[in-house]
Amino acid sequence: MVLAASLFGPIDTIIGPQIEHVLFVLAVVNVIARAVGHRTVVRQAETDGAEAIERHPALVGTNLLLILGAFYYTTLEYHAGVVISTLVLGMALTDFFEFEARKVEVRQELPLERPKGAIAASLLVVLYAGYLSLFFLIRPYWTQIV
Repeated sequence: MVLAASLFGPIDTIIGPQIEHVLFVLAVVNVIARAVGHRTVVRQAETDGAEAIERHPALVGTNLLLILGAFYYTTLEYHAGVVISTLVLGMALTDFFEFEARKVEVRQELPLERPKGAIAASLLVVLYAGYLSLFFLIRPYWTQIV
């Protein structure tokens, strides 16, 4: 019998086996929240100007849950956890600066652009989380090649 050390005890037993799927779902929900948040920012900018622009709570929530989930995943799978944590932190940091850039565009009366950097970063997170959670679909083919 092999005893595995677990940092969070019962939480590892309950959510540990599904954390990769949870991260993938959170990443997809984050992309959807990003689209809704951008529409909200555009609407706020058109009606009330730069001072009325606020971060969308769904986007903030999914960013926070992704960060916490990625850090938790690092306690289970070190290498993959560090990679996904780096991608998620990069996405959150990019999102922060993209939001500030939208406020500057509104203040200077420039056309509002999409948050291209944050979209690209979130798609990287979706791709890697999808790779982690859906690898079982290509595992038979992968093992034949590698």
